[in-house]
Amino acid sequence: MSTIADRYRKHADAFERRIAAARPGQWTSPSPCEKWTARDVVDHIIMMHGAMLRPVGRELSPAPSDVLGAFQAARADVEALLGDPAAATTESPTPSGPMTAEDHVDKVLIDDLILHGWDLAKALGQDATIDQAEVERLWTTNTAIPAEMMAKFRTPGAFGPGIEVLGPEVPVATDAPLQDRLLGFIGRDPHWTHR
Repeated sequence: MSTIADRYRKHADAFERRIAAARPGQWTSPSPCEKWTARDVVDHIIMMHGAMLRPVGRELSPAPSDVLGAFQAARADVEALLGDPAAATTESPTPSGPMTAEDHVDKVLIDDLILHGWDLAKALGQDATIDQAEVERLWTTNTAIPAEMMAKFRTPGAFGPGIEVLGPEVPVATDAPLQDRLLGFIGRDPHWTHR
């Protein structure tokens, strides 16, 4: 098993635990992502699993309608991709430039699992603490994105109709915890709560 596959499994496990801990009726709860419910957050993550598969000619398998089952099915598809050395090392174009399928999972899907894991935790009233090492890594990689690319990430529709990568930066005190500064940088209010 590759290091990327191990990292994916770790973060997919954490996201799956959040889904499994949801109480009945919580899937319509609002999330920190404007216009998205808790279910919409999971649907986005499932859609992103499909986006990792398409460049190598794969699609998501038919999935159950329940939230947990749908995520587990998408997860199995990505784990099958990562477990296939030929597919995992196939290089394809991506919005950030050419990369292998496993690098695409590492640089996009794993980060989505972490950051949208925060969204899901907030929507479901769970502990939303992000692992400090991941906070530091994400802060370093996100603040290193060139200004012109960051502007594109913040422009709705820049990568296709209906696609929004990052929201406008939310001002956060410079002495705030790094997790709060990271969340503000990617367009989240770190103090978001249900209204």
